[in-house]
Amino acid sequence: MKPTILTDIEGTTSSISFVKDVLFPYARQALPGFVRARGNEPQVRHWLDQVAMENGGVCQDAMIVETLQGWIDQDRKHTALKALQGMVWEAGYRSGDFTAPVYPDAVEALRRWDAEGYPLAVYSSGSVPAQRLLFGNSDAGDLLPLFHAFFDTAVGHKRETGSYRGIARSLGREAGDVLFLSDVVEELDAAREAGMRTVLVDRREDYPQPRTGEAAHGHARVESFAGIDPRSP
Repeated sequence: MKPTILTDIEGTTSSISFVKDVLFPYARQALPGFVRARGNEPQVRHWLDQVAMENGGVCQDAMIVETLQGWIDQDRKHTALKALQGMVWEAGYRSGDFTAPVYPDAVEALRRWDAEGYPLAVYSSGSVPAQRLLFGNSDAGDLLPLFHAFFDTAVGHKRETGSYRGIARSLGREAGDVLFLSDVVEELDAAREAGMRTVLVDRREDYPQPRTGEAAHGHARVESFAGIDPRSP
């Protein structure tokens, strides 16, 4: 069986700037109206109440929204924030306010690998619902059918070796039969320690200063998906 290709998103398949410059500001601006319109829906109320309880029982939705907006500014990785952001983004995608950019070389390679029989999976710090929204509403169309599995930090943090061992188990693969693609050297270090093969995606759009030599920590390095050969040991 061909190796599973496990890919990060930000800085790997998609620009780092999209999340920070488009998605986060959109959620920040849209949250007040979203909460006013849908705050009584059970799935929304659940997360709003959780934020309130964690902040001394704040009961006014306007204050909860201010708390959430502050967390967005701090880039906090909070479960309630991720869930509510995901709902806001879903509404934005559906209304056509934006689509998710995926690098053309990544789109071409992912489609080719899928056609060639390589199982594809995603591991990102963004929630699985947010990952699915991104690939389902990309500027290259619906890419969701290409992927077999999605993982977020529910399996563990991305710089922890155990996270990658857990992903390999979930995929039903030996770690050595998984190729992990990321722009973050420390994540690749953890994946390699778990036994996975690794490739550093070092895009000039996201990293103007090339990370070569010691900076690459010995990982194979490419500047686009066009340079990746999943057959290479």
